[in-house]
Amino acid sequence: MSAKAEHYDVIRKPIITEKATMASETGAVVFEVSIDSNKPQIKEAVEALFGVKVKAVNTTITKGKVKRFRGQLGKRKDVKKAYVTLEEGNTIDVSTGL
Repeated sequence: MSAKAEHYDVIRKPIITEKATMASETGAVVFEVSIDSNKPQIKEAVEALFGVKVKAVNTTITKGKVKRFRGQLGKRKDVKKAYVTLEEGNTIDVSTGL
């Protein structure tokens, strides 16, 4: 598969946190994805962009918090994360980025 422009629209950036690092020990990689993407689209995009085989995709949506900024109420954006589990023997080095 070749990487298409739509694949870059689905996967926004890798997430590198303590929890994501612990997930990588079991062969999972965490990405921030577009809010309207679904699991088959995420699987296809990861396989095309990184050349790996995907075993499973789990997604979560974190609702944006309401915060104050200079006395005004504002809302952070909603974020969708994808926990992508890779097949045995496949790895992605997320420190290099997209």
